Amino acid sequence: MKAKIDIGLDEKSREEIAKGLSRLLADTYTLYLKTHNFHWNVTGPMFQTLHVMFEGQYNELALAVDAIAERIRSLGVKAPGSYAEFTKLTVIKESVGDLSATQMIADLVLGQEAVIRTARGLFSIVDEAHDEPTADLLTQRMQIHEKTAWMLRSMLES
Repeated sequence: MKAKIDIGLDEKSREEIAKGLSRLLADTYTLYLKTHNFHWNVTGPMFQTLHVMFEGQYNELALAVDAIAERIRSLGVKAPGSYAEFTKLTVIKESVGDLSATQMIADLVLGQEAVIRTARGLFSIVDEAHDEPTADLLTQRMQIHEKTAWMLRSMLES
């Protein structure tokens, strides 16, 4: 028997918000995996700086996927959790080939910005439903991704 959820959001709103959060989860997890890959495989004169920076970023993303998935569960919906599900839901493309450090940085900027757009795209339904906890989560995620994108972009300037 499934327990009734009565948190002030109707079932349709909870499901619609969870669907959007599932896309955010997929984008975040895909960016996590990409960042971890770049941490392992970066080379060149900026190796130490980027290796450490990417580690901080993927650790932050690992915590984020947990927070997003737990919000989905709080809404009474099953969180996606497989590569197959994430591949269908994410807008972030896999990196192929042997990328230079500069290409990795540029690729991560694109990934950070994609996550921001996904989060920003959820606000209309979240606001309409008066789902302040999800709005708070989205705002926090956008602030972190905007700052990270800015820092990465700064490394690309000459």
